[in-house]
Amino acid sequence: MAILGVSGYRFDVDAAMVDLDGTMVDTLGDFAEALGRMLAELDLPAIGAGLIGKMVGKGSEHLLKSVLNHVLRQNGQAIDATEIEALYTRAWPAYQRHYHAINGQYAQVYPGVREGLESLAGAGLRLACVTNKPTAFAEALLVGMGLRALFIQVSGGDAFEAKKPDPLPLLRTCDALGVQPARTLMIGDSANDAQAARAAGCPVLLVTYGYNHGRPAREVDADAWVDSLAALAHGA
Repeated sequence: MAILGVSGYRFDVDAAMVDLDGTMVDTLGDFAEALGRMLAELDLPAIGAGLIGKMVGKGSEHLLKSVLNHVLRQNGQAIDATEIEALYTRAWPAYQRHYHAINGQYAQVYPGVREGLESLAGAGLRLACVTNKPTAFAEALLVGMGLRALFIQVSGGDAFEAKKPDPLPLLRTCDALGVQPARTLMIGDSANDAQAARAAGCPVLLVTYGYNHGRPAREVDADAWVDSLAALAHGA
């Protein structure tokens, strides 16, 4: 059990679930590179990293379909659902292949993340990573960034029947950790994390530097916000 005083809010918790992309690791460079290679392979025009950042967070499937829709509209093509599905069928294996090849090469851990997580683990909290990124990619990224050893469990977007903002990943992860949702802090960067936490009955803390579909994190319903996870080291 630990009592965290963060941004004027008191969290009395036994565990914490932490999002990955935009919360622990800035992976926008990875997304941009893998998507750029995929689009080139499909003879489609590139898309800017700023736009990609607004599409990240709801899983790889959503990201790819959002990118394909944007590129086709930008190209002045009529959007046909059947055509999109056919293009997606070609895009998915290409994206998976390219992302696997570059996973972590264009990414970096945000300042303060390691310090904050080590403090939580040192205070006795059970830690899990809960992300919409496919589990294999999440595991490899955490290993490459030197963060994997801090987590008891890593739950990716393909681990359960639903992804965040559905509460199921959080509830199942709480079960696996042997903790109650009300005593498990969700740490994320977006409305996906906050909505999942609210529905699961978990307290929620958001970082202000993530992606959040282009919206400021402080506009999202949460219990507290921090500019760096280093704040957790001082609050534990």
